[in-house]
Amino acid sequence: MIDDAYKHKVKTAEEIAAIIGAPPREKPVVMCHGTFDLVHPGHIRHLVYARSKGGMLVVGVTADQHVNKADHRPFVPENLRALNLAALETVDYVVIDPHETPIQNILTIKPDYFVKGYEYQKGGLHPRTAEEKQAVESYGGEVIFTPGDIVYSSSAIIESGPPDLAVEKLINLLDGEKRSFDDLKAALNILRGQKVHVVGDTIVDSLTVTSMIGASGKTPTLSVRYEGKRDYVGGAGIVAKHLKAAGAEVTFSTVLGDDALADFVREDLARAGVTLAEVVDLTRPTINKNAIIASGYRMLKIDTLDNRAISEQICNRFAENIRTVPSDIVVFSDFRHGMFSRESIPMLTAAIPEGRFKVADSQVASRWGNILDFRGFDLITPNEKEARFSMGDQDTVIRPLGSRLYEEARCKVLILKLGSRGAMTFREAGGELRSFFGVDSFADHVIDAVGSGDALLAYAALALKATGDPVTASILGSMAAAVECEIDGNIPVEPEMVLKKIEIYERRANFAG
Repeated sequence: MIDDAYKHKVKTAEEIAAIIGAPPREKPVVMCHGTFDLVHPGHIRHLVYARSKGGMLVVGVTADQHVNKADHRPFVPENLRALNLAALETVDYVVIDPHETPIQNILTIKPDYFVKGYEYQKGGLHPRTAEEKQAVESYGGEVIFTPGDIVYSSSAIIESGPPDLAVEKLINLLDGEKRSFDDLKAALNILRGQKVHVVGDTIVDSLTVTSMIGASGKTPTLSVRYEGKRDYVGGAGIVAKHLKAAGAEVTFSTVLGDDALADFVREDLARAGVTLAEVVDLTRPTINKNAIIASGYRMLKIDTLDNRAISEQICNRFAENIRTVPSDIVVFSDFRHGMFSRESIPMLTAAIPEGRFKVADSQVASRWGNILDFRGFDLITPNEKEARFSMGDQDTVIRPLGSRLYEEARCKVLILKLGSRGAMTFREAGGELRSFFGVDSFADHVIDAVGSGDALLAYAALALKATGDPVTASILGSMAAAVECEIDGNIPVEPEMVLKKIEIYERRANFAG
């Protein structure tokens, strides 16, 4: 059996002590201890780090009888858990600890270093960890805590659902693609100065804040007290603001009504530094989506809009803008509120000058947009719902679905947004390149996920045009999306915010610090 090849590494504490001898030793002995019920990349990184501190690594495994963290645990019996660890090249010996704590084995083996996970020192030293530390120091050893924010406990994974492997996947992607955190930071610095022409629907998102008073006893009518109202430029407008915040020179072509909200849009975009090339349509209002919030909950949304397709005359004006506005990148941000339709899309697409970098996003949250209307673009960024809608496919799993959409769209790069699961990027394969790769979400504390896809679109488009690298573009776009998720309201993401997020993940990935 394959397991027999590793059984010789599983020994008692006394056997290990006899093999390694008593300190001082020529090469330090390092020891770790844990349940290791589900061995995951966080464990591997922990063990590799521990092994780097000495010439030999001993791993203690809690015996079945002492695993009492949750019902039906451990999932893997102690002998198999020990063999799983023994199969790792970085591990020299494994001991199944029959004691409730590792203290007895520590005193028997006397490791030079006893390595604990980062979480065991967060918020102060746990009493049991303090006892272990005292035991190690009693003979002159030292306790080391793994640096970085590492998921070390199997229980955390088992009890919380899908494992958070964003750091491990990011490290694997960067290494596999021969990229580094320095490359990401360098790319962030070359986004500035690109000329971008955004074409799309402006939406003013409003939040009307109220507090509950009560309800009518005779009719199903809620009574609330008005407390305030906040307006944000959204839709394609926030895409333009994200691009401007990232350092681009942005012109925004859109339709506005003849009303007070149009004045708000003009003033807001002027403050943001976006050049507005609007067409005023006297027959329609400026689009407004007003969410009524009662005691922190979204109770109702009131939309003021007219979804009729723009007239041929207005479409011709936008086509002329597309032909004449100086640009490196043209972004079609389609929310299906009139600017893009079956008639207008061919006209607007044909107006894009030769050599422009073409980007498209088509939203189907409440309308009937189809990302396949934008075939042959350099970058498209639909979410899963939009991808399934365009393919008429509710059942296929994500990877083959994305591959089919990539082929149908005939685009150069497809970034498929997957919400809390991150994104999957599809590209032309060649040589050692993989045709697709995943990037997990980098959001640590989601406050408001609205608008995160717009931030991804902006940063991914600029990065892809500047570097030609889908990996860098996908990571920077996902970092920007994570930043937007951690902000209340649809606020433009600044490069400094993205840099801070990159540095957070660099620290988590870097064991040398």
